[in-house]
Amino acid sequence: MNQHQAAITLAQAFHFSNSRMTTVRDINAHQFVKAYAAHLKRTGALEVPSWVNIVKTGTSKELPPQDPDWFYTRAASIARHIYLRGGVGVGALRTVHGSRANRGNRPSHHAIGSGSVDRKALQSLEKLKVLEKDPSGGRRITSNGQRELDLVAKLCVSSSAL
Repeated sequence: MNQHQAAITLAQAFHFSNSRMTTVRDINAHQFVKAYAAHLKRTGALEVPSWVNIVKTGTSKELPPQDPDWFYTRAASIARHIYLRGGVGVGALRTVHGSRANRGNRPSHHAIGSGSVDRKALQSLEKLKVLEKDPSGGRRITSNGQRELDLVAKLCVSSSAL
């Protein structure tokens, strides 16, 4: 192989590595959820229930969330979770979003989160055509939803590279 062929091969390899599509799997979960929640809030398309400023997110909680934009964060977290593992329903999300229940002197146990919060977030994402009901149970990501989430992931990577 001469020098010219080696340079072409290196250029092709460089082009291939830069042209690879960035997906949600490629970036940090916290970074993606923050970026997608900001995207949902900025677009204003997500339907937020009127009770979000007074509701607790589970029986093990004493107070509602302190972040005023917590519903956007929860919806972004749910969208990412379903992107990675399709066929997830409200029951599984209640377990994921549960927390430690303080039982006084007795040992703590896991308590599931609020089903209403997760259900309303799922319904709002369905109205945006990000999710759809899976015939075998639960919800799955739509092709438009996958495209939107991958676009946000790509923007996360490009903004962190600056």
